[in-house]
Amino acid sequence: MRIQDKDPAVEQLLAFARDVVSGAGDKALGMYGKGDAAVKFDERLVTSAELELTDFFKERLSSVFPGHAIFGDRLPEEDYVHGEKRHLWIYDPLDGVANFQAGIPIWGISLALLENFWPVFGVTFMPVTGELFYASVGHQAFWGEREIRIPDTGEISNESVLLTYSRFHNHYHSTFPGKIRNLGSTAAHVLYVATGRAEGALLANVSYRDLAAAQIILEAAGGKIHRLDGSHFHLSDYLSGQRIEEHLIAAPEGSFESIRMYLKEV
Repeated sequence: MRIQDKDPAVEQLLAFARDVVSGAGDKALGMYGKGDAAVKFDERLVTSAELELTDFFKERLSSVFPGHAIFGDRLPEEDYVHGEKRHLWIYDPLDGVANFQAGIPIWGISLALLENFWPVFGVTFMPVTGELFYASVGHQAFWGEREIRIPDTGEISNESVLLTYSRFHNHYHSTFPGKIRNLGSTAAHVLYVATGRAEGALLANVSYRDLAAAQIILEAAGGKIHRLDGSHFHLSDYLSGQRIEEHLIAAPEGSFESIRMYLKEV
């Protein structure tokens, strides 16, 4: 893959994105793990946190790039446009909300930028672990300041890791020889594939916000998201905001078939 020259304008936008997710992470840590212990899931805390973090992002964006749009505030422009309106930000204030309210450290804040429907870059910050992941389209992916590239052996062993969603066993019989785990965060699952911590991730019940940044980082690191039939998944098909009903596999490009063969639908 040819690595494109860096665009100073994109670098400025990326610096803003990295800074704003870090600031949002600091705010989120003030609410982290403070769910009501008397209930299984403290929806009031999660709602309050998401609203506060969303307001924080909107205020920061409007002060620096007042003409830019935010996914969810209105429908994206249908035609090619010039000027600031061509920019659309996809912000996910909390991915892994159950972990966040319960005090489990695997959750994050994600931000992606589109320009006239085309992805530009994605950033995800996991505040508890202090891990920052980011990539611009056409460039390397980074984990902090370290470049990441998935080692794509295509080999599955008893030490391999497959990340899945809750109720996975209600839908699949698996002969996967390694470890199967659900860590409770879609973005984290995809990013752990991108960093080589897991051989693949089976995704279900996800949204556009869940995948917008993570998919950009995964592809920059040498991975892909596929439908179960092997065809490439196009996130742009869901720009209108509808839920993604189909199940997907995030994996290195050469490992999809190796993972899919171990999964039999119930």
